[in-house]
Amino acid sequence: MEIYWYIIIAVVLGIFFVLDGYDFGVGIIHLFFAKKEKDKVVIAKSAGLFWDSNEVWLVAGGGMLFMAFPTLYASAFSGFYLPLIIVLWLIIFRAISLEFRNKFNYQMWKDMWDKAFGISSLLLALFFGIALGNVVRGVNLGSVTNGISAYEAHYFFLPLWDSSFSPLTEHPGVIDWFTIIIGFISVVTLAIHGANWIILKTNSSVNTKLKSVVFKLTIVLAILTVFSLAIWQVVNPNSLNNFLDKPYLIIFPIIYFTGIIGLFFVKKFKKDIYSMLFSTLVILGGITSSLASLFPVILPSTNKVNNSLTIYNTSTSQYGLSVALFWGIIGIILMIIYAIVQYRFMKGKIDEMDYGH
Repeated sequence: MEIYWYIIIAVVLGIFFVLDGYDFGVGIIHLFFAKKEKDKVVIAKSAGLFWDSNEVWLVAGGGMLFMAFPTLYASAFSGFYLPLIIVLWLIIFRAISLEFRNKFNYQMWKDMWDKAFGISSLLLALFFGIALGNVVRGVNLGSVTNGISAYEAHYFFLPLWDSSFSPLTEHPGVIDWFTIIIGFISVVTLAIHGANWIILKTNSSVNTKLKSVVFKLTIVLAILTVFSLAIWQVVNPNSLNNFLDKPYLIIFPIIYFTGIIGLFFVKKFKKDIYSMLFSTLVILGGITSSLASLFPVILPSTNKVNNSLTIYNTSTSQYGLSVALFWGIIGIILMIIYAIVQYRFMKGKIDEMDYGH
């Protein structure tokens, strides 16, 4: 039952990063490439019409995590308290900026919310990547010092960074040179995804330019990926053991690299949906590869005193998991229906649509 719930939550979070990921990417593109007022309006609209429904998947993922793996939920939400508060404020500012931008027809007002939208989207992409970096790096569960735990075995608390800025120190912070590299990969990936969404859903004057941007960013992403795999072996020498022990897991890295290879042909695609498909493969392949490298661990322990958190030692009772499965499936079906209806009503280009749609 734990495996079923692990897969369900992974799927829900994967859908969130695909859907809300293009929202983050749209904000990044808006920040750097939207210069004309018409482009600013239509690019912001391509995220504004969808952001609230996309974030339903994040709320659902958090609720399911609390329901199925309460020990992990308690551990992660207390240990990552500072970055989670930052992410919460960034989500608020991004939403407000999309809704408030056109309330008043003053240029300074519009410019202020344009910057808020772009910067908050950029930082959200960065912090979600940093979060993934913390998960694959591991944390000092129990805050062990000289072999003695300061807290309970599942508890930890991370500062935003420590003076060494190193993932190899006994008490690493949220941000170090390893997690920041994963954060950069997230920013580049979601910028590509957002650019593909803009090309697919708008007639923006920068669409042709964005295809060149996607191609160049794909080169950057490929380089960062190879570099991150190399330094990952320094941070965690056993990071690839799961792929060696269970060769079938190699399907997930294949999905990731298929997406990267496909994005190199973005200028040749006759249908814009293809580039969107390949950036989706990159996101899903990256997330699933990271999870597959850890399974059944969910949050590794960097010390030898306290065990890592797994799907087995953090789950609720079997009865609770089985009852929750019934209601969870119903909830997911309703969310899928909601998403299908919304995307069907807003299919095609959205240039002439407004929030009334």
